[in-house]
Amino acid sequence: MKAVAWHGKRDVRVDTVPDPTIQEPTDAIVRITSSGICGSDLHLYEVLGPFLDEGDILGHEPMGIVEEVGSEVTELAAGDRVVVPFNISCGTCFMCGQGLQSQCETTQVHEHGMGASLFGYTKLYGQVPGGQAEFLRVPFGNTLPIKVPEGPPDDRFVYLSDVLPTAWQAVEYGAIPDDGTVVVLGLGPIGDMCTRITQQRSHRVIGVDLVPERLERARSHGVEVFDLNEHDKDLAEVIRGVTDGRGPESVIDAVGMEAHGSPVAQLAQRVTGLLPDPLAEPLMEKAGIDRLHAFHLAIDIVRRGGTISLVGVYGGMADPLPMLRIFDKQIQLRMGQANVRNWTDDILPLLQDGDPLGTDGFATHHVPLDEAPQAYEMFQKKEDGAVKVLLKP
Repeated sequence: MKAVAWHGKRDVRVDTVPDPTIQEPTDAIVRITSSGICGSDLHLYEVLGPFLDEGDILGHEPMGIVEEVGSEVTELAAGDRVVVPFNISCGTCFMCGQGLQSQCETTQVHEHGMGASLFGYTKLYGQVPGGQAEFLRVPFGNTLPIKVPEGPPDDRFVYLSDVLPTAWQAVEYGAIPDDGTVVVLGLGPIGDMCTRITQQRSHRVIGVDLVPERLERARSHGVEVFDLNEHDKDLAEVIRGVTDGRGPESVIDAVGMEAHGSPVAQLAQRVTGLLPDPLAEPLMEKAGIDRLHAFHLAIDIVRRGGTISLVGVYGGMADPLPMLRIFDKQIQLRMGQANVRNWTDDILPLLQDGDPLGTDGFATHHVPLDEAPQAYEMFQKKEDGAVKVLLKP
């Protein structure tokens, strides 16, 4: 089969690799019909090379058609249409029972002290072959895949793999009161979807970005927006000015370590990515420096006693935090990988009752799998209005 494989910093290729096979009686083989490129994939493209091996198959946002199931799979059959969550969770352990599928005890990566394994996402998360491919082996066939109906296009359902539950959890963790305001920092795929979910819940939402196309996209959906290029030095003061002088009740940081600013940290990330793996791995794990511009903005912007929901991915282990400021403002912090299967039963009915979140038109680009290298470069450079790219095997 063909699959998108990592070959080095900013070097992904479409390779021919062996087809996946049933390895456990609870496995399923899925023929992929759509697979997203995620903002988190750009971390692999740019800075997480020390935790990848050449030839690793990328991708964690797939959906498709079941081709084959193992002997113990009773909830799926060949021909079923399914979405595959990005975190690999058994659905039966203690953590899964708590709704913390991202911490699944069956697939935790103990070697690196990490949570549940992820499809297509480095040695830190199990080095499991990903879904930017023609076929994917999916474990836990009875509990992990999400069955979806025939009829609507893939675009209606594919975001159940990551974008929708990640944004949904970010909004839930934001603890926005009924009459509250939320500021979303970063209007990439997750931030954009956060604005749509908060609007669907009738909250006031303010979006912040520095990419004109992303600002216009959010504005076209009725979101109040601020351009960081115009307000980089006074953004918090400007937002307080439109929120009764206090700031919003909630801020969602949907940017993470790709944040604008912090040139020293940016340089440290780049240097780390160029080191030989034996030197880079411990440096990234124990002394990684994130670009914290967005997080510091969130701390400044949020109202005293408010909540910050961190959904943008951070990877550093030695990041300095302004603890006095966080403590003094009595800020609540919530964060973590999305517990996909905890939210999908709540989200799926929305997708079957019209399209209130605008998923059908959410992707900006549909690209053949063979053109994945060009798509990665376009997405990384934010060219041609790229917000969400779907690969089509």
